[in-house]
Amino acid sequence: MNIYVGNISFDASDDELRALFAAYGEVTNVNLLKDKFTGQPRGFGFVDMAVDAEAQKAIQELNGRDLRGRNLTVNQARPREERGQGGGGYGGGNRRNSW
Repeated sequence: MNIYVGNISFDASDDELRALFAAYGEVTNVNLLKDKFTGQPRGFGFVDMAVDAEAQKAIQELNGRDLRGRNLTVNQARPREERGQGGGGYGGGNRRNSW
């Protein structure tokens, strides 16, 4: 099961998050997201656990838990929504210059 973890301290590490969740079962992956331009932590990430029942227990126990002075937001990750094309900007490159 893929678990969303939010409100993570910028000082927290992948290993620290792995250890926190490993108390509830097998952790298969930890991914703390970083800003692609600055490389700075974004304050959220994802944890994958092998067994759904263990993942549910971790969600129940860790949601709201303090880690490095911040209360974690922990819930089952939702599938990423498709981002549509367009929306803002000038639309396309087929316009002729008016000057």
